[in-house]
Amino acid sequence: MEEKLYDYMDWAEIEAVVYSEENHPRDILGPRVTEDGILIQAFFPGATRAAVHTIRDGKQTEMVCEDEAGFFAVLLPGKKIPSYTLIYWDGDGNQMEHYDPYAYPMQFTEQEQKQFENGICYSIYEKLGAHPVKIDGVSGVYFAVWAPNAIRVSVVGNFNNWDGRAYQMNLLESGIYELFIPGVRAGDIYKYEIKARGGLTYLKSDPYANAAQLRPNNASVVFDLGKYAWQDENWMKKRGVTQGDKAPISVYEVHLGSWKKPDDGREFYNYREIAPMLASYVKELGYTHVELMPVMEHPLDESWGYQVTGYYAPTARYGTPDDFRYFMDTMHQNDIGVILDWVPAHFPRDTFGLSAFDGTCLYEHFDPRQGSHPHWGTLIYNYGRPEVKNFLIANALFWAKEYHADGIRMDAVASMLYLDYGKQDGEWVANIYGGNENLEAIEFLKHLNSIFKKEFPDALLIAEESTAWPKVTGELDDEGLGFDYKWNMGWMNDFTEYMKNDPVYRGAHHDQLTFSMVYAYSEKFMLSLSHDEVVHLKGSMYTKMPGTPEQKMANLRLAYAYQMVHPGKKLLFMGQEFGQEKEWNEKQSLSWELLEDKKHLQLKNYMAALHAFYKANPALYQLDEKPEGFEWINGMEWEKNLLIFLRRTRKKEDTLLVVCNFSNVEYDDFRIGVPYPGKYKEMFNSDAESYGGTGVGNPRVKMSKKTECDERKNSITVKLAPLSVQVFSYTKPETGAASNKSAKAKTAAKAATEKKTGKKGKPAGKTEEAVKAKKTTKTAQKAEKKVSEKTVKTAEKKQGTTTATEKVEKAVKQAIDSKPVKTVEQTVDKLVKAGKSAAAEAAKAVEKYRAAADPEKKPATKPETKSEAKSEAKPETKTKKSTGMSELGEELQRKFETEER
Repeated sequence: MEEKLYDYMDWAEIEAVVYSEENHPRDILGPRVTEDGILIQAFFPGATRAAVHTIRDGKQTEMVCEDEAGFFAVLLPGKKIPSYTLIYWDGDGNQMEHYDPYAYPMQFTEQEQKQFENGICYSIYEKLGAHPVKIDGVSGVYFAVWAPNAIRVSVVGNFNNWDGRAYQMNLLESGIYELFIPGVRAGDIYKYEIKARGGLTYLKSDPYANAAQLRPNNASVVFDLGKYAWQDENWMKKRGVTQGDKAPISVYEVHLGSWKKPDDGREFYNYREIAPMLASYVKELGYTHVELMPVMEHPLDESWGYQVTGYYAPTARYGTPDDFRYFMDTMHQNDIGVILDWVPAHFPRDTFGLSAFDGTCLYEHFDPRQGSHPHWGTLIYNYGRPEVKNFLIANALFWAKEYHADGIRMDAVASMLYLDYGKQDGEWVANIYGGNENLEAIEFLKHLNSIFKKEFPDALLIAEESTAWPKVTGELDDEGLGFDYKWNMGWMNDFTEYMKNDPVYRGAHHDQLTFSMVYAYSEKFMLSLSHDEVVHLKGSMYTKMPGTPEQKMANLRLAYAYQMVHPGKKLLFMGQEFGQEKEWNEKQSLSWELLEDKKHLQLKNYMAALHAFYKANPALYQLDEKPEGFEWINGMEWEKNLLIFLRRTRKKEDTLLVVCNFSNVEYDDFRIGVPYPGKYKEMFNSDAESYGGTGVGNPRVKMSKKTECDERKNSITVKLAPLSVQVFSYTKPETGAASNKSAKAKTAAKAATEKKTGKKGKPAGKTEEAVKAKKTTKTAQKAEKKVSEKTVKTAEKKQGTTTATEKVEKAVKQAIDSKPVKTVEQTVDKLVKAGKSAAAEAAKAVEKYRAAADPEKKPATKPETKSEAKSEAKPETKTKKSTGMSELGEELQRKFETEER
């Protein structure tokens, strides 16, 4: 039998295995059927003895040592490969047993390989990497890695003593090395040992690993992503509307490692600990989303996550992948979206990472003029290589699918678009047309965005692009890049520079305020005050503001309110919402102790109120991307540092008048042109006393007058608070009903005057009579004024039209017709609270229809006797005036008035 076995030995292949230079080990190792039986060959480096244990009969057959390095072989009788394990003894006599890794077929289909070679296998992460699976009833891990130019690749880890001679992987035509290793489990650590051309052998982390060790260690970790049970179905169903272009979006940018630090000496909180704390805080302040600075695995804390080595692994600093899923789940259950920062622009040179992965420039360009960023010291992806594009596109999809990411914010897009970004002459290579545009990167971005939006149409794609590249948010079929939003870096730079100036000197920089509206609708913008603005000696938002501590706070309130009323979605970096004084440091927690100071606590509470106001007014977000949503009233008051404009929806009644005073001067009776005649009520004032301001404002409703101002036929006069944003709502003028009431009141006052004087249109004949007439006239005027004022107040409280009244009456009738009479009061109560209109008419409607339902109860009628008419005509009388309503009606009106107050 041994003679026959010897004839099957391929000594050249055996030598390749023994010297660890075999890239098709499945051709020689493992079982195969021969004419003489089942040939099984195995390599156990340093083993002194080996055997085959057949599962069915429990028989153990000794293997023949064909090479003293540890190569064994055996011929078993039969024509069908049995289920078996391999047993071997090392030099110390220790016995090990496991299933044969070379007895299992590859798991890639030919189609998957072809798609990967063409850069379109978007689920490639389900095969590449390390995946716990069960094959033929045997549990283990399937490993696969792309390294086409390597001589040999082996899986090494704590399960094989990190010995690269064992578990040599099988090379496929696509350049993928793969191997199923039975017995390896989730939690095991591993790397790939790669032997490059020239003989250099080194270890690499898995580019597709789902988990990694905590730095400074950098091995990959086997993790099973199939066990977490999501509970965010409600959020996922509605997020298309919740974060649509007509929805309010305000983002809280967070660095998880420094938002809060544990008090027990640990370096970081776990994802599961951070989740409820952050969700509660963000919800309290009214933000709609959080944006996480990169959570993908990275070796250097000081990079803030922007130099990634583990693109498919959440950083181990804060826990496991399932811990991070819990974090995402918790956010969603609290109706908070999560946007992830993602870095497809460059990667670090760490030798365990992607650089020179298989001994060649696999992920990067070979030419350093194309493949490196001299400014950052990092490497640039080769976007023209299909497998590299596939790696990145699949990664974006991976975070959206496996972690339910609600959006991806792509970092440093400008560095991808321009070949000469951050480079001097001679440090870059022009494209085929002689230009500086990176044509391959442009195609990559379009490819990525088209596939991403196809798979996840309700998720967001946001670009950090700092140049004037056209159509970043343009449609793909219109030569655009296909992003949903672009960070407005120009607004951020201009605005922060403007706010640094003392108000006395701001007039000379007025264009820094107004210029953003010149290009506001060239893209769909997100107004960002990000981490970039509070690091590297730039100071915090608080320290950027000029003046005393009180003035700094006023300037901050003004700045944040201006961001909120300016067209575009919003983003603010953590800590700035309560006036963090020191510059952000990734190694330190935010200065939460500042909230013990009243002025910092007031700023935090102000941000909550500002967000509530923002979300309650569709004019501030519904038409962010449409010119119809904004209109200048006066943008030229540079000497006074004023901006006055409108924010609107397609509904006239939603219109908001916004007045921004960037000076430290209070203005009394300042006239402003308004778009429509009617009433204007101050709805929000950033300088309110409750926020720590001066309290200057306009508590009373302002009625427009036909006085031309700002090229408008109508205008109002208002008080302008210093360093403030004041927002006024619009209500259209009263209809004819209110005017008629005023006329009737005047007639009644006149009748009262005539009765007192005893005259009707006759001039006084004597001086005494003239004095009496004068006194009577003054009394009548007072009465008339009192009635008129009361009429105006009543008209203001109603805030409704005849149409609204009819709707209320109809609703009341329907309520009575369909429900027991006793529920009508509840129905009207709800109507009054919901609509706040036509309260008196609603009450009368109740009486009317209650009488119809119960004939014994009749509504009160208006007074018709002369004495009662006289009572109505005398507003100064102390007797209770009849309202034409029963106690129920009057009670409802009182409830309405209370609700109004």
